[in-house]
Amino acid sequence: MADPGTSRSSFCLFPTAIGSCAIAWSDRGVTSVWLPEQTEPQTRAGVVRRFPHSIESAPPPFISHAIDGIVALLQGEAGDLTDIPLDFDDAVPEFHRRVYDVTRTIKPGTTLSYGEIAERVGEPDAARAVGQALGRNPIPIIVPCHRVLAARGGTGGFSAPGGTATKLQLLAIEGARLL
Repeated sequence: MADPGTSRSSFCLFPTAIGSCAIAWSDRGVTSVWLPEQTEPQTRAGVVRRFPHSIESAPPPFISHAIDGIVALLQGEAGDLTDIPLDFDDAVPEFHRRVYDVTRTIKPGTTLSYGEIAERVGEPDAARAVGQALGRNPIPIIVPCHRVLAARGGTGGFSAPGGTATKLQLLAIEGARLL
């Protein structure tokens, strides 16, 4: 995908159990997901800030499928979103992509630590780098960064609106047990 500031992409907002989320896409896949801000206009403004040339439009079938999966997960239904195609910005480093690929394999209701992700991407000393990659994750829920915890069950950070309170809310919806 080209630079998000100049490429044409589409987006839409959609209601969920936790508020109005947004999703942006290209012809190749999902480019971003936004968790709810305090208001729907604030969520929309976040999309427009990231993709100023985007067009709000009705989702094509593959995006409707993604939305249905996100809505179901946020209602507490176990689901698998690994079949949803993603389209990462060319600026996303290869290490981040590997972290996102491993993170997508974490099932609802389960968690891994930053260190475990680091081991699975073949860089066991890179737990901090894993945290930094997940802090820049443009596609939360589909790349379920909320399922990654600090060592010994600590919550770690969460860059979405609401911070760690949102992370804990998502984990509770999924029925995850924290150590």
